[in-house]
Amino acid sequence: MLGAGTLAQASFSATSVGLPALSPTLKSEYRLSLPQTGVVLAAVGIGMLLTLLAWGLVADRVDERWVIATGLTGAAALLVVASATDSFATVTLTLIGVGALGASVNAASGRAIMAWFPSTELGLALGIRQTAIPIGGAVGAAVLPVLGSAGGTRAAFIFLGAASLTGALVAAVFIRGGADSEPELGDVTQPVHNRFMWLLGTGTGLFLLAQIGITGFVVLFLHEDRGLSKEAAGAVLAAIYVLAVAARIGSGTISDRLGTRVGPLRTIGIALAISTAVVAAAIDAPLALLVPLFIVAGVLSMSWNGLAYAAAAEAAGPAHTGAALGFQQTLLGVVVAGAPPVVAAVAAHSWRVAFFLAAAGPAVGVVILQRLRERARGPRLARTLGTSATLPAARRTPD
Repeated sequence: MLGAGTLAQASFSATSVGLPALSPTLKSEYRLSLPQTGVVLAAVGIGMLLTLLAWGLVADRVDERWVIATGLTGAAALLVVASATDSFATVTLTLIGVGALGASVNAASGRAIMAWFPSTELGLALGIRQTAIPIGGAVGAAVLPVLGSAGGTRAAFIFLGAASLTGALVAAVFIRGGADSEPELGDVTQPVHNRFMWLLGTGTGLFLLAQIGITGFVVLFLHEDRGLSKEAAGAVLAAIYVLAVAARIGSGTISDRLGTRVGPLRTIGIALAISTAVVAAAIDAPLALLVPLFIVAGVLSMSWNGLAYAAAAEAAGPAHTGAALGFQQTLLGVVVAGAPPVVAAVAAHSWRVAFFLAAAGPAVGVVILQRLRERARGPRLARTLGTSATLPAARRTPD
């Protein structure tokens, strides 16, 4: 289950976080300005923002495998359509559709995995599941610049479509889930009224400003402003994603041992703000110094997501896991959709100011997280093989 959920997420993450590796090719092939490039890079996030909560609500009612398989199949089809686009408007609109459909995997795969692990292992389990994002990103960062140079955006989009279709097939065959009955409609809206969820989503959402500032633009910056080839700049992004896999597993393990998600989140936020500010200050430094600084800041920017994912699910309770994850991802999605155009617009005048802006995000986010009071978590049993994936509190007792 953990492997299947991780692979399904990774298949879409090759698009959602790997696409920046294709940014030099997108910019030249579609004849885009830097701000327009930021909009194209934000398009998948915009689409996800529109549907994440809806997919989460559906996942609380429908077998998770079909939620994931349906969404990823649709995303794969639209990525093939994107390969035939030839203008800024058409590629942007198509990628918005890709994000809207592919968002199904974000809430549904996490909900399915949660039922298999007790609370003492959940941080590690979701940390592993969240490695799907840097794993998919690493594949995209390694492959897309090569495909872009050899076959342009057409070859790159077809590859991404094949990846999403593979994820859909894995989900349909291997993910075990499905609700025995539907919860009450009022129940699934509970996360929206939860103050903890709003503070968590807003605080960690600001962390994404640094993540997007680094991972979304490091390839474009190193290629256009510091003279690295597309492949070499893509390799820097790939290195960030590869190291982020270990960082996510490590942060999840530490949070399980400490019995808290919020404490490690605050610590990572402080380190992230400092490291991103250092990148901004050293923007003209020799590449031998600047590239390692980018990697350190990039890895920190990717290390916290599993903790926020677990904290959101645990705060909402087992009956509302899909809705909680969909809502949490929607709050994060506001930044995912809005940050790339903002960072690109600022970078068009000054990369240094753009990266200092990125550093401000986690600094403010930590202040917001200081207001969180994490509830004590009692022991939660894992699901056993052969039983329904529906979480116990989500089942309706007979009248």
